[in-house]
Amino acid sequence: MMQPQHKPHVTRRGMIAGGTAAIASGGVLTGKGRAVETAAPITIVINQSPWFDSFRRTVAEYEKRSGNKVNLDVNPFAGSLEKQRQSVRSVHGQYDLLVMNSGWFAEMYFGEFVEPLTDIDPSFKLERDVYTLDDTVYFDAAKKVMAASGKLMSMPIAPLIPLLYYREDLYKSTGLKVPQTFAELEANAIKLNHPPHIYGIVQRGARGTASVSYDFYPYLYGFGGNVFKDPGAGDYQVTLNSTAGRTALEYYLRLAKEAGHPRTASIDQAEVILNMVTGKAAHIMVVAAAWSQMDNPDKSAVVGKVDFAPPPHARGFPTAPGLGHWLGGVSRNVPDARKRATVEFLNWFQTRDAQMFYARAGGIPISSAIYNSPLAAEPRFRWMKAMAEALPHAVNIYYFPQASEVTGILDVGLNRAVAGEITAVAALNSMADQIYHVMASNGYRTGVL
Repeated sequence: MMQPQHKPHVTRRGMIAGGTAAIASGGVLTGKGRAVETAAPITIVINQSPWFDSFRRTVAEYEKRSGNKVNLDVNPFAGSLEKQRQSVRSVHGQYDLLVMNSGWFAEMYFGEFVEPLTDIDPSFKLERDVYTLDDTVYFDAAKKVMAASGKLMSMPIAPLIPLLYYREDLYKSTGLKVPQTFAELEANAIKLNHPPHIYGIVQRGARGTASVSYDFYPYLYGFGGNVFKDPGAGDYQVTLNSTAGRTALEYYLRLAKEAGHPRTASIDQAEVILNMVTGKAAHIMVVAAAWSQMDNPDKSAVVGKVDFAPPPHARGFPTAPGLGHWLGGVSRNVPDARKRATVEFLNWFQTRDAQMFYARAGGIPISSAIYNSPLAAEPRFRWMKAMAEALPHAVNIYYFPQASEVTGILDVGLNRAVAGEITAVAALNSMADQIYHVMASNGYRTGVL
């Protein structure tokens, strides 16, 4: 890793349009030669997650290189959302950088709680290789849609999608081919299913906050289904209970019955991962951020035995992982000096050097440059090939502020279906009807099959 140079240097951001004061004491050069400016201390509110430690270490590296102070306020998933909601609605915000999940960033956009990055610094722009993640970093306030025609509202922090994790050693010993279609996955899972020693696949089925719903999305979209007809265009007709939706859910249930864990309805993400690292699962489809646990000798009994692939899909459709990503947005109700300092951090975070450090620390890079670098050829980073293939096909699920209500409906309905309380058809019709009423009561253009 290139060491920072401590020669004082003031960049074009030494003065920002509008007559702001010059930087009091120069900056520190990054590996690319760009100065990181001395800036006000900032506070980031963030969730505790499998990728958090890599972010923490990357923030520490920024502090080391720049001399700038960054405070991290770390919370459980739901706790992070509540703190953000309280802060942005206060007269004076407590948090400068809001690390927003795919399930609630729309709430922050629609509510005008985050300030466009280019309003803070007109010269700011994303590096060419940074993923825009179905253009969710932009928001067109007039049309109320996430589109490149809008302003740049945020930057990716963790471009999370699910990947297929599979036991590469078992594939070799049995001569199996890495599945591209759902039919191939089902056949492979059945062949490797030898309970209770090993389950062909372990799926998430528990109720929770964005729990079973998130793991179901690659199946729904991979079969050509959708929750809504065309949310990107503002058409919120509920299509969850279409033929494609029924095919997807019946497949999910059949996979659990034929080759899955006997307690699928009670299994959440941590248990899915645990089954894989303890050698009890031949396949899991889980968020990419769990990759580092597979080769951790302190946690894993399958070090070097797990490989990765894009989520399978039905024949005739592409892979379609649902975005469960995290975006960083600057709170509107904090002082200008802290806004500029937050943008300074984001500008450094997106550089190739910072992203390379982030990846080596165990994070999920936001830049395609890292996935196409020699790093991806190293055995430890074998998951990067699957990410590079899948990320361009990632689907944004929630374009609207009521996402948490819809997610709650999905988690309850899908859990009931997995538990066998109701049929797939009954679950889909019930969820679709409830979602329709949420959208209709909030004035969206909607309908239901």
